[in-house]
Amino acid sequence: MVSVRPHLWFDTQALDAAQFYAEHIPGSSVDVVHHAPEGVPDAKPGAPFVVEVTVCGLPAIFLNAGPSLRLDEAFSFYLRVDGQEEVDHYWDLLTADGGKPGQCGWCTDRFGVSWQVVPVQLEQAMGDYTSEGSGRAMQAMLAMGKIDVAAIEAAYAGR
Repeated sequence: MVSVRPHLWFDTQALDAAQFYAEHIPGSSVDVVHHAPEGVPDAKPGAPFVVEVTVCGLPAIFLNAGPSLRLDEAFSFYLRVDGQEEVDHYWDLLTADGGKPGQCGWCTDRFGVSWQVVPVQLEQAMGDYTSEGSGRAMQAMLAMGKIDVAAIEAAYAGR
């Protein structure tokens, strides 16, 4: 059967990332951990190697394969949330312990994975991107790091 899953390359933190997401992101789990056999470059025999994980319902593969490739913002998980309380919760969670805030609702967690923390209220304000209100909401969002739901709603309303 044909399927598609994201495949993320980590240095050594694939299992740590999977366990963190399973603990803190609803609908996430560590499904299978395969350990490295002898002879795998940049992998200690017996160490976690391939981790099959589900992140908020999305099956993915995490690979511990050494430092030769790095994750970047070209790939991100889009975490849809509801309201400022959830924005604050997930933003704080993902930027803690070495994570980094970014622009327009984007941040990078301590494992190097990029996330977009997007409240449904921003999606609603953007609509089909053609109204005056959606243009104002977009301009407000472009000036933000973490999304401020009240400011997005005020911009949309023209206040």
